[in-house]
Amino acid sequence: MPLFKKDPLQIIPFQGYGTSSHFYVRGRALEDEGIDLSKRSFLQLLRNTWKRFETDEIPHANLKIKLPDDRFVYSKTDSNGYFKVDEQLNDLDRLVNTEGWLAFNMSFQDSFAGQPINNDNNFQGEILIPSSNSSFGVISDIDDTILHTGVTSTLKWRLIFNTLFRNAESRSPLEGAAQFYHQLHRGANGKEANPIFYVSHSPWNLYRYLAFFLQHNDFPKGPILLRDMKSVFGKKAQDEKPQKQKEIVNILKTYPTMEFVLIGDGGEHDADIYIEIAKAFPKRIKAIYLRSVADQKRMLRIKGLFDSYKDTPVLLVNKSDDAIVHARNLGLLH
Repeated sequence: MPLFKKDPLQIIPFQGYGTSSHFYVRGRALEDEGIDLSKRSFLQLLRNTWKRFETDEIPHANLKIKLPDDRFVYSKTDSNGYFKVDEQLNDLDRLVNTEGWLAFNMSFQDSFAGQPINNDNNFQGEILIPSSNSSFGVISDIDDTILHTGVTSTLKWRLIFNTLFRNAESRSPLEGAAQFYHQLHRGANGKEANPIFYVSHSPWNLYRYLAFFLQHNDFPKGPILLRDMKSVFGKKAQDEKPQKQKEIVNILKTYPTMEFVLIGDGGEHDADIYIEIAKAFPKRIKAIYLRSVADQKRMLRIKGLFDSYKDTPVLLVNKSDDAIVHARNLGLLH
């Protein structure tokens, strides 16, 4: 009998997005460390933090996806346990619910001697195929846009502390943000299903933490798009675009006829990224909303940027109510 019992295996499909003919989803296969996101003791928070970043991935595992119409798609994890499925399939829009979500099941194809597999080897995933009952999409940053992180604090000490040592359930969303997003989701007639996409510089290790936060605080469900840990600390080429910008561009290219609202904050580079995207995709960006931050130098710089850019309606947001009024005047809200 082994001295240490092995943790059961699990597959974590990250909520993805696609079209009626494009199935695209990413995820990871890991040992289940039993992270309980509702635990609040400091010792438990330390333990959960360690488990989130000290992962035991399942490399080179063969995976199987079963769609609701009994079609199968296959994938394989890489050396870090990540997988990506990017397949051209037909009639996927016939498999979605009224909100545009397509549910599927995943399983391991391999057996692992002496190591159990959770959930009877049945793991649930979803991708979003925007409903025909939508008139625009929303792409939102997470850090300091809907979640207090302290990204602008000196040496980012507050961001580090909040991310590592605070429970997702105890984190506070920015006031009124969830209401604003729900109104955007429901659109001008109050009955739409406008897709919401969440993007962040955070690594995929925080996926379940952020998903739990959004669900606990009643934000509309939407794909959460993060980045690999190696890209968080790795040095990128001077002319390489930030991962968040790449994700936004990919969304716009995936839905070439859809217009979008971009939401971010004044803390880092959202203003520059959003202006560049609006110029690259003329008439595709309906509005830009940027949460104001306490750093006056940053805000003065951002105001200067938008003083010379008038092609897209822009609002520097102090309160969510101001954004709601602005969006309603643009005809985006009921």
